[in-house]
Amino acid sequence: MDYLTPNESLYGLPFDAADFQGMPYRRLGRTGLRASVVGLGTWKFGLPETGDGSRVDEETAFDIFDRAWELGVTFWDTANRYNESSGNSERLIGRWFAENPELRRDIVLATKVRGLMDGRTPNHAGLSRQSIMDGVYASLERLQTDHIDLLYFHNVHDEAEAEESIAAVDDLIRGDMVRYFAVSNCAPADFDRLEEARRLEGSIRTRIAAVQNGFDLLRGEHEAERGMLAQCAASGTSYIAWSPLAEGLLTGRYNAPQKVKKGDRLYDQKSALYRDEGLQKKLAALAELAKSLGVSMTRMVLSYMLTLPGMTHVIPAASTVAQLEDNAAAGKLALSDEFRARVREALEA
Repeated sequence: MDYLTPNESLYGLPFDAADFQGMPYRRLGRTGLRASVVGLGTWKFGLPETGDGSRVDEETAFDIFDRAWELGVTFWDTANRYNESSGNSERLIGRWFAENPELRRDIVLATKVRGLMDGRTPNHAGLSRQSIMDGVYASLERLQTDHIDLLYFHNVHDEAEAEESIAAVDDLIRGDMVRYFAVSNCAPADFDRLEEARRLEGSIRTRIAAVQNGFDLLRGEHEAERGMLAQCAASGTSYIAWSPLAEGLLTGRYNAPQKVKKGDRLYDQKSALYRDEGLQKKLAALAELAKSLGVSMTRMVLSYMLTLPGMTHVIPAASTVAQLEDNAAAGKLALSDEFRARVREALEA
């Protein structure tokens, strides 16, 4: 049976869609900024030879960046302190921008501030005005650009008053060093606290455009942040999922535990999660559904996630061009109501 429906049915959510290079775009929250529904997470992009803990070197990263642009995957996500607070993920993007300056405007670039970075004193972390401003200046230098399209607070918990943090972002936006503001690893109460601070500051510029939280179909929202997806759907704020493939569990790579070996991420992390019998039952059911559709489990899972109310974008990582291509294909795959119901049944088994 054919479970595919026309592409436009996938975008019956309260967010506008357009496309670039065939990749659908959606608005970021209530802003006018649009980003590719499938983005590119660059958490493990860096310079492995320096011992920064990265898994994707410069040559491979540039191949991925080139292909991402060709596929319309132009929503690139990084952070200043990825890979042992080295800044190398940002540096690789900056070097690509330096080689492709005419393509900079095509990329919706997101990075983050808060974690300990660019020094080791207490003032080199947190959400004080000094930490935020210094962090952005350093990121702009590494990224070799004059602005950040979307700036996240990497975590929203800090000793600094929310009003101080919001005022610093407002100044950055006024100075066009930052275009839009978002938060990551955020619970509903934290979201409300920051929005109240924004209202007290009287700044529409710092309206939270998006919340980037961990989310995957096996575990849903992280416990500390539960309820944020529903709040985003109700408020018109974009919910962006990091680790949507559950650290590789939803790619099919771990469906045969006996074949997992050194080099596989969960094996290297000494995680036994993939050996859980209940989880393996769900993975097997999802694999069968993907097979019936003639697509990879990755493609099916990401496509399904993009139909969840409030879920506007996903930012899976890619360590090869082939992985990127499979991720990108999810943006163009539309699933029928009947097929989505079967996915839900597999997850609830």
